[in-house]
Amino acid sequence: MPRSTARTLSPPRQTTLAFLTALAFLILGTLLARAEDKVIRIGYQKYGTLVLLKGKGLLEKKLAPLGYRVSWAEFPSGPPLLEALNAGAIDLGSAGEAPPIFGQANNPDFLYVAHEPAAPLGEAILVAKDSPIKTVADLRGKKIALNKGSNVHYFLVEALAKAGVPYEAVTPVFLAPGDAVAAFSRGAVDAWVIWDPFLASGERTTGARTLVNGTDIVPNRQFYLSTRRFSDANKEALDTTLAAIGEIDAWAKDNTDAVAAELAPAIGIPAPVLTVALKRLTYGVTPLDAAVIADQQKVADTFHRLGLLPKPITVSDAVRKSGS
Repeated sequence: MPRSTARTLSPPRQTTLAFLTALAFLILGTLLARAEDKVIRIGYQKYGTLVLLKGKGLLEKKLAPLGYRVSWAEFPSGPPLLEALNAGAIDLGSAGEAPPIFGQANNPDFLYVAHEPAAPLGEAILVAKDSPIKTVADLRGKKIALNKGSNVHYFLVEALAKAGVPYEAVTPVFLAPGDAVAAFSRGAVDAWVIWDPFLASGERTTGARTLVNGTDIVPNRQFYLSTRRFSDANKEALDTTLAAIGEIDAWAKDNTDAVAAELAPAIGIPAPVLTVALKRLTYGVTPLDAAVIADQQKVADTFHRLGLLPKPITVSDAVRKSGS
């Protein structure tokens, strides 16, 4: 019989090969585990750039080369989103002017990472079409529905102050948008302070009249928020995410009808109504500058003066520095 040309490994060599094979699998498993651990958890609301980013799948494509995956969590408004951020349940989210103030007061690790331009038309105080209330001054002694700790909370405070009405002279009724519109529709409250797209929907479904919007009262900015811990450990991923948000913003700005059609099923608001709201939005993601920080400091000081903020804060302490 011909002799076999196959070589038989000696026991020591077999042991070495088995060790190297096991080591290779261990290293591969460790690398895969680390890659699996690299995740950015994003909190979003039903309306805005982040929900578009989720729907397009753009961020997943941008982060894949960096070894990250994306986890998404939906929130009804800014305050619970910020609670989740402070609890460590998400790494990034967006909210209006007021929620970040409370977020910073409750978490020294809290961080502003970017903002979008002012959109004062995107929030308003609504009254019934036939309401005798004609000016903000007429709100004295009235019941006003609003979402506690949201951007419209600050808007109401400032609108009243401009009209010479103390905040204590009205009765705030703290309700989420769904409950607020029901209370407003049945006349259980005299006014409703609300933001888009619920503002546009409320105008359409209830026939409400806009008493005043944010113009010349508040800027109504949208902020992107994270933590120092996440920002420091994931700089490239965070920068990539903000760049992706900017791409979606640029697309949305020129495709209002397409954005409305895409968002309508998830939000439950007809596309034509959403189009009204989208045209009141502003677009473009940029770092916070001195003017924006000063505006946010005014929000913080106002809430502290009213006893709504447990302690004074310095907004600039929680702003991501350029290049960090």
